[in-house]
Amino acid sequence: MTELDFRPTLDAPDDDPHLWLEDVEAERALAWTASQSAKTLKHFAGMQFERDRAALAAILDRPDRIPLVTRRGQYLYNFWRDAGNPRGLWRRITLAVYMQADTHWELLLDLDALPASEGEDWIWSGASIEPERRERAVLRLSRGGSDAVVHREFDLGSLSFVADGFDLPEAKGRISWLDPDTLLLSSALGNGMATRCSYARIVRLWKRGADPLAAPVVFETGSEALGVSGHLNRTAESERLWFVEQLAWLEKKVRIGDRSGPKIEIDLPKDARWANFGDWLVVKPRKAWTVAGTTYCADALIGISLSAFLAGERRFSTLFEPAQRRSLRSFFWNDGKLIIGYLANLAPRFEVLHPGPAGWTRRALDTVPAQGAVGLWSLDAAVHETNGEVLVSAQDPITPRQLFLFDLNAAPPIGAPVILKRNPETFDASGLVVTRHEAVSIDQEMIPYTQVGPANGNGDAPVHLSAYGGFGKSVLPYYYSSLGKLWLERGGTCVVANIRGGGEFGTRWHDAGRREGKRLAHDDFAAVAADLVRRGITLPRRIAAEGGSNGGLLIANMLTRYPERFGALFCMVPLIDMRRYTKLLAGASWIDEYGDPDKADDWAFLKEISAYHTATPGQPYPPILLATMRHDDRVHPGHARKMAAKLQALGYPAYEASAGGHSYGKDNREQAALISLGTNFLRSALGWHADGFNKGLGVRQGRTSDE
Repeated sequence: MTELDFRPTLDAPDDDPHLWLEDVEAERALAWTASQSAKTLKHFAGMQFERDRAALAAILDRPDRIPLVTRRGQYLYNFWRDAGNPRGLWRRITLAVYMQADTHWELLLDLDALPASEGEDWIWSGASIEPERRERAVLRLSRGGSDAVVHREFDLGSLSFVADGFDLPEAKGRISWLDPDTLLLSSALGNGMATRCSYARIVRLWKRGADPLAAPVVFETGSEALGVSGHLNRTAESERLWFVEQLAWLEKKVRIGDRSGPKIEIDLPKDARWANFGDWLVVKPRKAWTVAGTTYCADALIGISLSAFLAGERRFSTLFEPAQRRSLRSFFWNDGKLIIGYLANLAPRFEVLHPGPAGWTRRALDTVPAQGAVGLWSLDAAVHETNGEVLVSAQDPITPRQLFLFDLNAAPPIGAPVILKRNPETFDASGLVVTRHEAVSIDQEMIPYTQVGPANGNGDAPVHLSAYGGFGKSVLPYYYSSLGKLWLERGGTCVVANIRGGGEFGTRWHDAGRREGKRLAHDDFAAVAADLVRRGITLPRRIAAEGGSNGGLLIANMLTRYPERFGALFCMVPLIDMRRYTKLLAGASWIDEYGDPDKADDWAFLKEISAYHTATPGQPYPPILLATMRHDDRVHPGHARKMAAKLQALGYPAYEASAGGHSYGKDNREQAALISLGTNFLRSALGWHADGFNKGLGVRQGRTSDE
């Protein structure tokens, strides 16, 4: 059997001669991916690609776009990238200056100068500022964009790294400040310190000057769990540490303790979400929960005094109740108030609730925008520093993001939020309309989707269709500059589908599209494609579909299960080999979402969506571009590599970027290049020669013209 004629079957799922492509940095594997990239670039990196990349990079680098901020103490912190600073600048400013049209930022760290001086491929991954004095921060620096990071302590006064500070070699993990000289450290660094999912297995109490690997262990879990973490809740009257043991993606145990470790396990459902402020605890059970004779429905939000709960009280107040198409999306504390965000048939709504001795009071935040994609979060990073000020972001597919400041403590009647910044328009949206529709899936469930495009089509529209459908993640109608510039502005139509597996309608919607339901989520996507044809918007050969990560699994299944409904597919950083996914990087952490292929009952349904195994030769598959990232240490690059190798005999191109993690690239130019490459591929495969684009793929029965 040769590499090119490999035909894995469902009866022999482990017969895989392409395992060598899972060795990410091996010379043979790198040579193979380089040849694939060269072939793809030869096909699609022409003059139109160059123009598109330049146009998109200019948009991503625009100096007048919103600098998103988080407040810590008196300063707002921001990480900024532009053409002159491709790796970025870490900087800060005061709120008063930020609100002005002309702003002057204080530069803290130049991420372009640092790699040049140290000879490292550093990519910014964030910072944790010590919350008492705010004189020091621990920075997270990633090599090439991977999830594993190097921790390094940084002095905010001298703007230099601290000699012999809190520095930690590369590993997956996190830190939490207890005081200026003590951290809680959760790190996979060291022999036996990682779970099978590659996350931290232990929590250590790390004091300044001590060897981190010799620091005392205050909490640990077994290697079969996902990982552990710990943090200090500074809203309590006395020091209270919370320890979280993540048993599975949807299950965790929560304990309260002190610096010596956990003391009390909180008696909550393992699949519940929760948030604490002072003496108040709110809980969102994922399934119906019966306690003390009362049943609280799945996805409700309930609240109670924490001290009373720890004393045995179980009478909760119901703060939110879901409905068929009404689901809780977010909840967080700010200055002793609870802010909840929910979707009412996909429309955003927000309320603020205030606990007190006489019960909870509430009011609707009805001056916050109520259409499009709206988010609301605290201006302050640390919950104990919140003072009622929150940020509001609002946008829709043809209206760029606006950023508002809203004061929850303002005296009534509270007015509209104060606008802080506006993003510029990055594409011509004249003549475009946004409409909402529903498709009928294979089991008669109604699947919503949002369509953006010309008001009057001719039945042959070039359509870009996307979805995610996993992990309870909701997909909302955002303003996408790249699709706007490269697709909509040129006369195309864009569609985003709210398929099952997402969180748009709560746990019911998520559960219907996970494990054995994942196949059903894919049916939903195919149903939306069919509905676009039924409505006379387009034809199957004019539909281009794109998805990444879990959405990449979706796209791979459109190739093998519904090839007749699409004209082209772009599959980005995908999950594809469902037989081996649990053995690759963080894959085992997703068993709750997909199932365990080592269990016969689970493999019975997983094999039906393992496109790596179901793909067969001689099929009229639409052209597909698979893309991965060498430094993706979340979804293994082997998925895309092996799928491309199997499909090579059918002429499907593949592309691998030289750097970047689980994303479209490590900087704006790299992101612009990959997005432009994928978009040019899709347009070419559809035969769409918009805006002078006339380099065709020459596809005939799934093969390229040069074979």
